[in-house]
Amino acid sequence: VRGHITFAAGFNNEAPLMLLTAAQRLEPFDMDLARETYLIAWGAASFGAGNRESLLAVSQAMRRLPSPEAGADVLDLVLESYALLVTDGRRAALPALRRTQDALTDYPVRDLLKVGWAACAVGSYIWEDRLMFETPARVLEEVRSAGALSELPIYLHALGVPVLLSGDFATGATLVAQAGAVAEATGVPMTQHTRLLLRAMQGKEDEASALIAATVQEAGASGQLGGVVSAHWAASVLYNGLARYELALPAAQATIGSANLLVYQFALPELVEAAARVGNDAAAHGALGDLVDLAESCDTDWAQGILARCRALLIDAAAADDLYREAIERLGRTLLRPELARARLLYGEWLRRNRRRAEARVHLRTAYEMFVSIGMEAFAERARRELLATGESVRRKRRDEASSSEELTVQERQIALLVRDGLSNPEVAARLFVSPRTVEWHLRKIFIKLGISSRTQLRGVLSRDESESAPQ
Repeated sequence: VRGHITFAAGFNNEAPLMLLTAAQRLEPFDMDLARETYLIAWGAASFGAGNRESLLAVSQAMRRLPSPEAGADVLDLVLESYALLVTDGRRAALPALRRTQDALTDYPVRDLLKVGWAACAVGSYIWEDRLMFETPARVLEEVRSAGALSELPIYLHALGVPVLLSGDFATGATLVAQAGAVAEATGVPMTQHTRLLLRAMQGKEDEASALIAATVQEAGASGQLGGVVSAHWAASVLYNGLARYELALPAAQATIGSANLLVYQFALPELVEAAARVGNDAAAHGALGDLVDLAESCDTDWAQGILARCRALLIDAAAADDLYREAIERLGRTLLRPELARARLLYGEWLRRNRRRAEARVHLRTAYEMFVSIGMEAFAERARRELLATGESVRRKRRDEASSSEELTVQERQIALLVRDGLSNPEVAARLFVSPRTVEWHLRKIFIKLGISSRTQLRGVLSRDESESAPQ
């Protein structure tokens, strides 16, 4: 499939500039191919090698390309907007990014493969939570249909991160499993971005910290700094959940200046929270300033909700109350349940510290129940401890206490979730790289364990937000 970028093969620090040179040499002979190569070079610098200097060099070269005219091909729009992101900043790039997203929304799915991975990121850059899901889902299905096996993990992870940010750990775990199966089948390694984030959000310290450390070592040794910075982001989420802010702060700070613009965007709220909690005002205000540059011009509930939540951590009491309420209202209109739960947790913590215990209990109880239902164990425990500090008695609960699929094996859970979502046995087999007969055999065991007799009954016993663990 032309226009794709095989991150799974791994890009070292030299790759972006080599690709840039190739793109420049191609210009006199094949401009279409040159444009595709420029985009691959941009992605190699940002998501693979993680080299900011190379990313700037590639972006400057892309700026010298002719500006897209009305009705321009979506590839030209992507090149323009991504170049502006780096050379001029988010605020200047926003109009071009919005034109690009408009074009992508109406673009035939098959033609989206021309820009592939790049199409998946635009929704996040403009802070549109629904588009962050929709475009990767569209492209992923087309990549499956095209049979681009080596490319598949890219799009599984491109969808997996938004899925986890919505709090759907069961689907996220399925995407992790599929990516792992593809990597094993093809022998092509790839940084497990979704698995890193899943473990961190679940708050399983031993498993998450081991995976983070291994990723930093392996990705760093191979020159894939994009993988390293993803691991630092995951660490900042993990340690903020555990209230170990002294560890969350350096992890989040390690993403500063990263060429992976998306990870840096997602890590900034972690940096603000950790710095505020340890009393590092300079780091907190610096991170908030960077977040303002990335989000303030985006009038979406996601962008403004996150900004309000972060500003509330660093402002006087009178203004903080209104900002926390704004954050809860705005994030409540998004698909991002973990962000909403965290806004309620922070507001509850603030209310307790301001001796407004009755109000604090309301928000802390809601946050606690949300974290438990999602499967965010560390954040749930943080909320529970705050509730106890208000004088309320709280029994520690786990999401899997009443799980109807507790006895299912990892593979049985994957199959059950895919069948629940309407896939046929051959479709499930293709996703998991097993035979349809194997799926049928496992499905019979699943029915017996769950005490059901038909596929349709799976929807009743497997809730969509059920928290599952990804396979090792």
